[in-house]
Amino acid sequence: MSAFNPDLLAHMQSGLTTTCQCWAVSRQDGTELGFTDHDQTLAFEGITFRADTGLSAKALQQSTGLSVDNTEAMGALSDGSITEADIEAGRYDGAEVRAWIVNWQDVGQRHLQFRGTIGEIKRVAGAFEAELRGLTDKLNMPQGRVFQRTDSTLLGDDGASFDLMRPGYFAESAPAEITERRRFVFDALAGFQPGWFVNGTLQVLSGPGIGLAGLIMHDRTEASQRVIELWQPLRADLGVSPQVRLLAGFDGQADTARLKFANMKNFQGFPDIPGDDWSITSPLRSGRLDGGSRRR
Repeated sequence: MSAFNPDLLAHMQSGLTTTCQCWAVSRQDGTELGFTDHDQTLAFEGITFRADTGLSAKALQQSTGLSVDNTEAMGALSDGSITEADIEAGRYDGAEVRAWIVNWQDVGQRHLQFRGTIGEIKRVAGAFEAELRGLTDKLNMPQGRVFQRTDSTLLGDDGASFDLMRPGYFAESAPAEITERRRFVFDALAGFQPGWFVNGTLQVLSGPGIGLAGLIMHDRTEASQRVIELWQPLRADLGVSPQVRLLAGFDGQADTARLKFANMKNFQGFPDIPGDDWSITSPLRSGRLDGGSRRR
């Protein structure tokens, strides 16, 4: 964290303090919420920290080195702040959290104590408890590239360098029927062959489920209709006939990158890497045995 604010330090050493805690939650859909345990609403850094949310936090545990800082936030579910519907929809998954100690008489005297993300969220009897994970938590995640025949990157990210919003690779339409928030039926998707969107993404563009997305498992034609099925149901009510976007799917194969997307130059897999059968093959009894390539 940054150096401790000298004015706040002097205030805390005075023996009579007027400090409180403030938290800011920044969701991945751009929504930003502010909370404080003070009895009045505060504001700084363009964020309003509300005092009427019932949010509180346990003691923050921090240490030196690469160990993971952690704490928990607890509060009541309410229509005005954190709702059960938004938690169920996954809108708080991976949200960034910042926590300050603040002099409520002069909010310029503040110190950022914690910065991390929301982990596991538990909901019990109208309340919630959220695990907060520090920045060093990311060091527990596997890093680096995987050497395999298929492409391990996500199509459209920096590695794949492909714009999925170019014509022919996306479609926007309102489904005629939605079943269990998982099966979407469209009257027609002209210009896209069956299976075009398998392994792609369905994004909700309007209605109460706006911002949600799911991975596509099946894409087929039934009679004169197009049926799209997701691997998992979307986690919120979608309303009636929301507008959705379908993005073309990529199965990680070199031929798909070359023929479907004309993007072989950005392919991140290793299609010619030898398999297990090749590596355990017995030596030849005839032919050239000079230690050269077996693929000549």
